[in-house]
Amino acid sequence: MKLFVLLAALFVGGQAVSFFELVQEQWGSFKVTHKKQYGSELEERFRMKIFMENAHKVAKHNKLYALGLVSYKLDTNKYADMLSHEIIQTLNGFNKTKQSGLRGTEEYDGFSFIPPANVKLPEEVDWRQHGAVTPVKDQGHCGSCWSFSATGALEGQHYRKTGKLVSLSEQNLVDCSTKFGNNGCNGGLMDNAFRYIKANKGIDTEEAYPYDGKDEKCHYNPSESGATDKDFLTNVRRQKRSAVSLYRKYSCTLWSCLNETCPLRLSGIYSSLDCKCSSTELDHGVLAVGYGTDENGQDYWLIKNSWGPNWGDEGYIKIARNRNNMCGVATQASYPLV
Repeated sequence: MKLFVLLAALFVGGQAVSFFELVQEQWGSFKVTHKKQYGSELEERFRMKIFMENAHKVAKHNKLYALGLVSYKLDTNKYADMLSHEIIQTLNGFNKTKQSGLRGTEEYDGFSFIPPANVKLPEEVDWRQHGAVTPVKDQGHCGSCWSFSATGALEGQHYRKTGKLVSLSEQNLVDCSTKFGNNGCNGGLMDNAFRYIKANKGIDTEEAYPYDGKDEKCHYNPSESGATDKDFLTNVRRQKRSAVSLYRKYSCTLWSCLNETCPLRLSGIYSSLDCKCSSTELDHGVLAVGYGTDENGQDYWLIKNSWGPNWGDEGYIKIARNRNNMCGVATQASYPLV
């Protein structure tokens, strides 16, 4: 018995277009938009297959969104031709086991956050609206998320102190903080970055020490320092709303549940109702820049990522708040003191 593959005929602009032609058109548009080039025809076929699987995932998910069964919407982005494990290997980099920094002979883990008493917190905060957040950055194929989380937190604290928003150098941290337990593009920890900056008495500006997305020789220049810190606070988890509202922004972590959707754009609130995610198995550093409640009464954290403005909602994501520390967004939260 012979099997036949039937290509469905679609009508676009009044003309019949086969499913294959539609796929080729979508794929061609994706390659042009994101300037994609591949080393061989075999690789391109492989990448096209991944892209189409992600496109199918988007269509299937958005049907559920239209029915009100999930809390966020998806679309494709520049990572739509990559597998989730490739994303994990190239875009993450948080390593909670690499802790360093000693005070005397005792391990030093920063100071604990104690929120002020009798302070009424605002119902919502978005520090982008106050000029305290630099544009979304892109770490590229380097596991340096921890450095972007650290610079973002210090940028906010420096703004709070001086009134000036200065973009700080992630490459400085990638290249120079290895003695404090970080490992450049192979991962690191935000607290170790804060320790380095304190000991180094500064971190260069982004302009003076631009990001290259690869491990290089340290060439920190103290005359180009844009900010410094005196220490850092940990244990923000139970009082994270106080920390975000009073102290601008803080470094935090996420579980790789987001890697299931990281090849895609998403809008809405990412909720544990839609995805099972751990609050302890963490592998990605991000930045909390606000919080609020949407029109449906669902609380959220506003998170800045470092995968470029084409990911998420222009580089940001809203994570469900008051949902048992969903995806570990507050498990290892901290911010620098200036």
